[in-house]
Amino acid sequence: MKAIVVTDQAAGTAGVKLLQRPEPQAAINDVVVQIHASGFTGDELTWPSTWTDRGGRDRTPSIPGHELAGVVTALGYGTTGLSIGQRVFGLTDWYRDGTLAEYVAVEARNLTPLPGDVDFTVGAALVMPGLTAWQGLFEHGRLHAGQSVLVHGAAGVVGSMASQLAREAGAYVIGTGRAGGRQTALDFGAQEFVDLDNDALEDVGGVDLVFDVLGGDIAKRSAGVIRAGGTLVTITGPTEARPAGGLTIDFVVVPDRAQLSEVVQRVRHGRLRTNIGKVAALDDAVARLQPDRTDQGKDDHPRSSVRTRGLPNAYEGAVHAPKESLYVEKESLYVEHDYADRFLSHA
Repeated sequence: MKAIVVTDQAAGTAGVKLLQRPEPQAAINDVVVQIHASGFTGDELTWPSTWTDRGGRDRTPSIPGHELAGVVTALGYGTTGLSIGQRVFGLTDWYRDGTLAEYVAVEARNLTPLPGDVDFTVGAALVMPGLTAWQGLFEHGRLHAGQSVLVHGAAGVVGSMASQLAREAGAYVIGTGRAGGRQTALDFGAQEFVDLDNDALEDVGGVDLVFDVLGGDIAKRSAGVIRAGGTLVTITGPTEARPAGGLTIDFVVVPDRAQLSEVVQRVRHGRLRTNIGKVAALDDAVARLQPDRTDQGKDDHPRSSVRTRGLPNAYEGAVHAPKESLYVEKESLYVEHDYADRFLSHA
């Protein structure tokens, strides 16, 4: 099968290659999925799990990517709940070969049925942003109707998802970012917008929850705009920032079938939209990931989705992306395979 492979951590995205790799086999409780769309974020190339197994041993050449949407082609021994020919989407294990390939082996429990009226690329684009936003807002932030939430990076893939889910839950949503993202943030559900380059974050007043994707100084300053007893939720790693009398929660996204089902149903009913950036075919993705591309702005970090991908078992160990430069939320490149929504015969 075709797959995007990495072998040199120091090279970053400049070291990715499109190669032929053996098709994966389904272990106990696994399924093999023919990937129709997947996603990639460049931070993966800084995670230890991309390069080593759980014992710390080198596992290169490895295939990155953890979000996927596709069709089940094989079942491992003991696998239940899914069937050959079924459309699925989900998140793969951090320590296994990922989804920038034509096929992936993934634990069945990490996959959720993808309704037939949801495009594969939309399905792949929902996985990481949808789960991250849902878990940050509702599991860790305990957000409910009538509260207020400050969403950093509200024009990005995760922030735009968080804004929509929070608004639908009856919260008042204040988005932040750079001036160029104002209209996008408002279009995706923010009721106010704070330009972090020109506006004073401290003028926001008291909010019940901050959903942070930026970290650093912004996280520290955000703690000061949270009401006593409120919560700062961050995905950027441990921070000393603490709201008065409240909590700071740093979390890593985990697979969850029920949550993905909730997210995709909202898409089907027009209550939630994906914020998809660049899309490329698998054959073209290596070129799109090269760091010297002239069609990317200085803050344009592609997040990719390929028609082939999966999700990680974050409970096996926390993996945090390094701090980004201020106000920058990395986006993904989405990669697609042209299978023309072809299904397997399983008579």
